[in-house]
Amino acid sequence: MAAKLDETIDAALAASRLVGVEVLLAVDGRMRYRRAAGWSDREAGVALAENGLFRLASLSKLYVACAAMRLAVRGELRLDAAVSDYLPYFAPRLADGSVPAITLRSLLSHTSGLGYGFLQPAGGAYRAAGVSDGLDHAGISLEDNLRRLAALPVWHAPGTAWTYSLGLDVMGGVLEAVCGAPLADIVRREVAVPLGLADTGFHAADPARLGTAYADGPVRMAERHALQMAPELAGIDFAPGRALDASAFPSGGAGMVGTASDFLALLEALRRGGDGWLPPEAVAELARSHTVGLEMEGWPGWSHGLGFAVLRDPAAAGLPASRNSWRWLGAYGHGWLVDSARGISLVVCSNTAFEGAIGAFGAELIAAVYAGLDHCDGEAA
Repeated sequence: MAAKLDETIDAALAASRLVGVEVLLAVDGRMRYRRAAGWSDREAGVALAENGLFRLASLSKLYVACAAMRLAVRGELRLDAAVSDYLPYFAPRLADGSVPAITLRSLLSHTSGLGYGFLQPAGGAYRAAGVSDGLDHAGISLEDNLRRLAALPVWHAPGTAWTYSLGLDVMGGVLEAVCGAPLADIVRREVAVPLGLADTGFHAADPARLGTAYADGPVRMAERHALQMAPELAGIDFAPGRALDASAFPSGGAGMVGTASDFLALLEALRRGGDGWLPPEAVAELARSHTVGLEMEGWPGWSHGLGFAVLRDPAAAGLPASRNSWRWLGAYGHGWLVDSARGISLVVCSNTAFEGAIGAFGAELIAAVYAGLDHCDGEAA
């Protein structure tokens, strides 16, 4: 199996589709593959080493969703309560002027009616109002950002559509209100400390371990670097230096920094049913489809749980993973997959946006994983 994964990684690096990447694969709780390859800083000739720090982008969402679930299990918040129960100022309106009930559950499942500025056209309402998507270096507080968001209309009535959104940023504000503490402290207390994640937080405590960020080309990202996902959209404003600024507001949807090994430990705890850190029924609630009857644009064959996507039709998704597998991506160049039926936890952290996330590499690597496992199973038989 290692040969198939090595071949896939080497091909992407040789074609300059990726600059650097770290891949971790655990099967039935045993590390079956680990490799760091390519460059952390290509121009300086610094190789990408194991256990380096990455800007996690939307991998942050799982940490915040799990922190919220821990509080829900203890009865400190209610997933079906309105956001305004915890943040009274957060009551965005529909186009007709009415105020819908946006629940915490809808924040986690991206059915709240909120969106992202990078999914609007250039000059869209979010950018015009100065709403941050959590990847730029806006110089505002979390509350400032949420108040700007709350002043704008929702895109649709909650529960009527799936729209990728700033919902996890709003959840971060809710957690701060409930706990009376900064989001970084809450995630540390609820997730990092109990799971022994020493390198996970909202900024790089050791800048020397944080790699350089690259964009497809590949080109070294500037301090402000815009990438469009489609010509008609505004695109994502990246600010790689944000990860070094401890004063940057904690974006629950995109602002964390961490290692691939820490993230694998989180996935493994969830795959094993919570490991005593979360009750099995709480993990099942995270992994249950909360978007029945709603299509996820750009994700054929998938539904959405609370913090990640859930595979309902492998053929439609074009992946060899089992039904009910979990997956999500991070815009700086990451992806992950948990296939509980096969005992698989896979983490891919690269430093190249967007190829490492929404490019062909993720699907190629997953195909190599399953081909390698099937080959091993065949030999064992």
